[in-house]
Amino acid sequence: MMRKVGYPIILVWILFSGIVFASPPRRIVSLAPSVTEILYDLGLGDHIIAVTTFCDYPPQAMNKPKIGGYSNPSIESIVAMKPDLVVMMDDGNPLEIQDRLKKLDIKTYVFRAKRLKELPQGIRDLGTALGIRDRAFQCAAKVQNVIHKYELQVQKASPRYFGKKAIFIIQPEPLIVAGPYTVIDDAFKLLGLQNIASHTTSPYPKYSIEEVIRQSPDIIFMGQGPMTKEISKGLIRRLGSLEAVKKGRVYYTSESLYRPTPKVISGIEEIAGYLGGF
Repeated sequence: MMRKVGYPIILVWILFSGIVFASPPRRIVSLAPSVTEILYDLGLGDHIIAVTTFCDYPPQAMNKPKIGGYSNPSIESIVAMKPDLVVMMDDGNPLEIQDRLKKLDIKTYVFRAKRLKELPQGIRDLGTALGIRDRAFQCAAKVQNVIHKYELQVQKASPRYFGKKAIFIIQPEPLIVAGPYTVIDDAFKLLGLQNIASHTTSPYPKYSIEEVIRQSPDIIFMGQGPMTKEISKGLIRRLGSLEAVKKGRVYYTSESLYRPTPKVISGIEEIAGYLGGF
């Protein structure tokens, strides 16, 4: 029943977008790090001929020719690559880029999934448009299954950590945390955690030490990269009065939840793994 309803919706979207390939395009330019990750995950890494300077995963993506930044790619560089398709996102890539490319008769595809629950359908749509429907559906199913697994776990088991307050620190100075409209916030909700920064209006708001202490999170996550243990020592000292610090509930995580890609599976599992101590 679900397949009969869902497939026409996918088909209508593809026809509306004007993009449909019988087989994968041979020359793809990716204008977003998350898009690059997804294309590689779908087995299209060899078809990517250029990426942005921010496309750093998987590692082999860094060896691809660069066409500029995420928000300011070079139209001239894109055209020079003679792509069959340019894949971009509606979150970060300026719409004028798509308009200019269309005027140059360069096909574009806009990947629109920004939230965790949108990701499986976004992957299915992209794969169907690029002529690799079966592969994309398999990839999307892996993400969907993990989401469903934790939805059931929270609904049926009511784990001890359910409702605990948490914070995910992106950067120590200035202090930036993960707020609403982010995959990190979605993962917290999926696992039954309360993000103390979910009330803010920015996806990655600046926060004060005083506000973190006032809200007193039960668990603190810190994204690796800029948040190495050495760099964050001063921040941890300033948060020393919190029970989360006293009880050793400060965890350094990977950056798997930073982008809406299939890698979020490992990010969710990683966060869940730290919650067993409650």
